[in-house]
Amino acid sequence: MNLPSAALPSAALPSAVLPAAAGIGLRAQHVGQVEATRPRVAWLEVHSENYYADGGPALAALDRLRRDYPLSLHGVGMSLGSTDPLDRVHLAKLKRLIARTQPAAVSEHLCWSSVAGRHFNDLLPLPYTEEALAHVCARVTQVQDALGREILVENVSSYVAFADSTIPEWEFVAAVARRTGCKLLVDVNNIHVSAVNHGFDADVYLAAMPRDAVAEIHLAGFEVRGALLIDTHGAPVAPAVWALYRRALERFGAQPTLIEWDNDIPPLATLLAEAATAQSMLEASDAVAA
Repeated sequence: MNLPSAALPSAALPSAVLPAAAGIGLRAQHVGQVEATRPRVAWLEVHSENYYADGGPALAALDRLRRDYPLSLHGVGMSLGSTDPLDRVHLAKLKRLIARTQPAAVSEHLCWSSVAGRHFNDLLPLPYTEEALAHVCARVTQVQDALGREILVENVSSYVAFADSTIPEWEFVAAVARRTGCKLLVDVNNIHVSAVNHGFDADVYLAAMPRDAVAEIHLAGFEVRGALLIDTHGAPVAPAVWALYRRALERFGAQPTLIEWDNDIPPLATLLAEAATAQSMLEASDAVAA
């Protein structure tokens, strides 16, 4: 599974860490425009699984762009919370992509999406129990050992909860970071969506996150469907989420912040405008801290 040396990019990376600035999720519709215009955005994030091929134009474009932008690899298919064995082929492909692109960050979701070999097109919440906590911590440790690096784990949005849960979600997430040494990708939109759906206080969630474990923040849009908020990643960041983001910056300080948009993808200029709003808030938080 090793890459031939000729396939490894020779250019030096622009940064070994993500800057505490605003980035955007790079989607196929925008690759050509980003390559042509090199917009003033601090970093790029891609879905890891989209680049598991051995070659091709998408991977070649990523090779070129990572020379100018710090890169984050964001996975959606590891199924960290599943009771199925870890997919070693998936892990090997991710490790190969890491060797090729040398990303500043590698992240996955704290969820499950497969059982008995069947995969679901969703990121499903875990039961928040001591048994599930021990299980997912062991899985995170296995992944980090296999990759030879720490990963970031992201909180997911949810619409139902397990009746057997005995640990508040925020305490569960914090415990995963403490027990495994992984970092946290705090999705502020997901916290807001789940807080509304389940009736908890989003600020209690933020307060439970260990400051030294937070390494990235995500912002995205949702839709209102009846009594529920649905995390669609297909709309601008809502005012309530911007307000929660401001409070997250007060808690964690300036952190790498990503604008995610995966459905009904708008023109690149719209993403850049959302990133500019996040950037202005990051700079204001730095000024206040100073």
